Amino acid sequence: MLDRINLAHILFLDIETVPQERAFSMLDPAVQELYEEKTRYQRKGEIPAEEFYAQAGIWAEFGRIVCLSVGYFTYKMGDRQFRTTSFVGEEVEILQAFANLLNAHFNRAEHLLCGHNAKEFDFPYIARRMIIHGLKVPAKLNLMGKKPWEVPHLDTMEMWKFGDYKHYTSLKLLAHILQIPSPKDDIHGADVARVYYEDQDLDRIMRYCEKDVITVAQIVLRLRGEAILEPDELLSV
Repeated sequence: MLDRINLAHILFLDIETVPQERAFSMLDPAVQELYEEKTRYQRKGEIPAEEFYAQAGIWAEFGRIVCLSVGYFTYKMGDRQFRTTSFVGEEVEILQAFANLLNAHFNRAEHLLCGHNAKEFDFPYIARRMIIHGLKVPAKLNLMGKKPWEVPHLDTMEMWKFGDYKHYTSLKLLAHILQIPSPKDDIHGADVARVYYEDQDLDRIMRYCEKDVITVAQIVLRLRGEAILEPDELLSV
């Protein structure tokens, strides 16, 4: 099935998220209580909610998107190229720009979205944050009423599972075993909030996010039995 998909019809993506506020103490007391309730199971009563707040970015109710990167294949005169671009800044502007991209250029039936663990994280996170901001969720993200075979989403982690529902494989591990250049050669996901709030280095986060997008595309190529992208085939726009 994967080898029958036109790669030019896939929009690869990744997001980077951070907690809503720099510190737990900056939250409204009502939100603090809600966060304590939300994370009670994860904390198992052993870690105070304040100390666990560094993890808040993984929940759409308590985090926000600071970078959304996308990538896509182009083919011209037999030459292959993979182009990446990123949306950074205020979250509502990031989400609106991404919605505009989907509605204008990736809105046909054959168009697909692809990420790593994206069905569990990126896709629902983006949709939830759009609703929170009062934005209309694009058709490619709105799954209401869709049958499983109508969902226009691909997930490289799901592909690697081969039906094994218990199996989790990180992007870094999958890249390593498939002999793909590692995307984690600078910062890791756990560093994003620090780089955002303390270093205020959005460019660094953007580069990290785009590397993840490229790696997802590389994994798809390997799963299709095709040669991975060479440096001269990569273009940031």
